[in-house]
Amino acid sequence: MTLETAAANPNYGTTASGSSFYAAMRILPQEQRQAMFQIYSFCRQVDDIADSDGPRQQRLAALQQWRQDIDALYQGHPPARLRDYAVSVERFGLEREDFLAIVDGMEMDVPQDIRAPDLATLDLYCDRVASAVGRLSVRVFGLPRDDGILLAHHLGRALQLTNILRDIDEDAAIGRLYLPAEGLRQAGISSTDPLVVAADPALAKVCAPLVERARNHFAKADEVMGRNRRRVVRAPRIMSKYYGAILELLVARGFANSRPPVRLNKAARIAILLRYAFF
Repeated sequence: MTLETAAANPNYGTTASGSSFYAAMRILPQEQRQAMFQIYSFCRQVDDIADSDGPRQQRLAALQQWRQDIDALYQGHPPARLRDYAVSVERFGLEREDFLAIVDGMEMDVPQDIRAPDLATLDLYCDRVASAVGRLSVRVFGLPRDDGILLAHHLGRALQLTNILRDIDEDAAIGRLYLPAEGLRQAGISSTDPLVVAADPALAKVCAPLVERARNHFAKADEVMGRNRRRVVRAPRIMSKYYGAILELLVARGFANSRPPVRLNKAARIAILLRYAFF
């Protein structure tokens, strides 16, 4: 099944079934689960456009078409690939601006590959590609508005920073470098070539502040979840514990060459799911 077909099919779970988000979404009641699968499917499709090796102008045009389709959805005449979204938009009050922010975030990689953004640009990127997804998600989960926005802010950034730290080599292989320029300068790294930076002995000095930043965001997210009903924060808590464990595995492995991939094993994933979904 292609992503295009998945977006027109009510069984959106087939698109998400290989993702780390799948278990957290599966525990939700049917209407919430369907909405979350729709959000995930949307993110996958626009992310695939940004990450493809097609001509940049073609990718920009494809993302612009998504903006037009989102506008059409909110104007009451959605295209086929978003027709099923109308029910979730109405039921959970999903906001147009958050869908558009996700497209804007994906587009940041398209005109040219991101290389050593300043911290403000990195934070904007995290907000668009991760916290905006969180703002849609917390509405589905049913959190109060203010706490929902706060949780999306912190957990989205925690997850995205963990992804960046985990994927340094994978990103470098396609010409991207999300580590901030300020961190490179402080570590004495003058290059912004992704492969050169990834091989630099001082890389750990660049990563250490991002680790602490991610940990702080995880802690703030935990504070928000701790004052809300367990039922409404089950799914985000599972994601928080899953990614928090990955972050600590990265720290234990270190960032010096060579860096074997880090994954949470099946037993650990099941333990997190059982603890926070059912007990």
